Amino acid sequence: MGKPTGFMEYERKGNPALEPLERIQNFKEFHILLSMEERKSQGARCMDCGVPFCQSGVILNGMASGCPLNNLIPEWNDLLYHGNMEEALDRLLKTNNFPEFTSRVCPSPCEAACTCNLVNNPVSIKENEMGIIEYGYQQGLIKANPPKVRTGKRVAIVGSGPAGLAAADLLNRRGHLITVYERYDRIGGLLMYGIPNMKLEKHIIDRKINLMKEEGITFVVNTEIGKDIKAAQLLKEYDSVILACGASKPRDITAPGRDAKGIYFAVDFLRSVTKSLLDSELKEKLYPEVKGKKVIVIGGGDTGNDCVGTSIRLGAKSVLQLEMMPKPSKERMASNPWPEWPKVLKTDYGQEEAIAVFGNDPRIFETTVKEFKKDKDGKLIGVITIKLEQKQDKKTGRMIMQPIKGSEQELSADLVLLAAGFLGTQDEIAKEFDVKLNERSNVETEQGSYQTSKKNVFTAGDMHRGQSLVVWAIHEGREAAKQVDEYLMGYTNLI
Repeated sequence: MGKPTGFMEYERKGNPALEPLERIQNFKEFHILLSMEERKSQGARCMDCGVPFCQSGVILNGMASGCPLNNLIPEWNDLLYHGNMEEALDRLLKTNNFPEFTSRVCPSPCEAACTCNLVNNPVSIKENEMGIIEYGYQQGLIKANPPKVRTGKRVAIVGSGPAGLAAADLLNRRGHLITVYERYDRIGGLLMYGIPNMKLEKHIIDRKINLMKEEGITFVVNTEIGKDIKAAQLLKEYDSVILACGASKPRDITAPGRDAKGIYFAVDFLRSVTKSLLDSELKEKLYPEVKGKKVIVIGGGDTGNDCVGTSIRLGAKSVLQLEMMPKPSKERMASNPWPEWPKVLKTDYGQEEAIAVFGNDPRIFETTVKEFKKDKDGKLIGVITIKLEQKQDKKTGRMIMQPIKGSEQELSADLVLLAAGFLGTQDEIAKEFDVKLNERSNVETEQGSYQTSKKNVFTAGDMHRGQSLVVWAIHEGREAAKQVDEYLMGYTNLI
């Protein structure tokens, strides 16, 4: 695969990024594609490693290792290296419905598991993927390909995020008649309103959705199940229903003063900014005022980082990011061997921008909020934080974060964004379809199955597995589509 000695001859080279102070001037993507010759050299770095862990898609020590879609990475890296771009595109699309999305927003468990990562820098798999799919669009190789034969079977998909879209794409190819319902005004779910423009510009989503429409998929927006249309009507009109509504119940913080004006869930904040950007280029301020404000983001994950980058672009006076967990080490620990996901310190784009603008890393580790402070009018004016330390729970033996008495500190704040993750699906949808939830508030199915407690109702994505990655959502949508196809036809030939 690739050039046997390529990883020794060529240094890893990523798509260059604009400098932080330049890119924060707008909400556009800020990476520049390498030339095709440079990209071929990156394809050449793919080793003839024998066992390609990059495409394994397994869970090691509770974390993903390798691509959950089992992308044929060594194959298309080799084809890229040799310049066989049409074949590389074909192999890429065999396993991934949306490389244009994953090549932008996936955290690359494939690269973490790359054999080259043992002693060298991993192959730039994610960026090679982007190079291949964008070549396909640029050269007109990606065209609508509607099915030649229709089965007459009708499937409704509730939710237009990556899981719902993947299921729709696969089932439409099979010839079923697919309708996707979305409660917001644009298709894409988390991709559209949960991920900021600088990571995934929305014309990239629209480009793909327009192709799917040409292929015969019907999209219905501004439609909330239970309010605008009842579950009973869908169950009557369609042969099967797939619930792909995401894990949309945000985790709250129940500290004193939580009712202060100026505290927002991160997902609501990011959605309002993106909608305002798309509707009016931010002229209609549909989002909370950020300019000149002291912003505190609670949560150290990808969503928290997105809030940091977004706040900076909107002119925040200062941005801090509180993280409950200890600061990771810069290098792998012996207890975290390859090919496990590396639990090392990662400085993402938003944190890079905060360092450039404010002169320091915005993250404060091992810290949470003990109390929100408000003035006499109920307006947020600050937070009282408390330091945390890891201790072993005597009952369970698990390591938990415990408050350290006397470590309180007061910080000024005008705006707090809660990015502490999600707790599962919204109860209303489950009740509307009368499907059971498990102890984690996800829709319950048997192990390895996507069928809910109702015979003709299936589920996929975060609604099924809990908060996860876009690539896992696509995997879930594909697998659910296969099970639905078998339910409808008695067998499936989807792969």
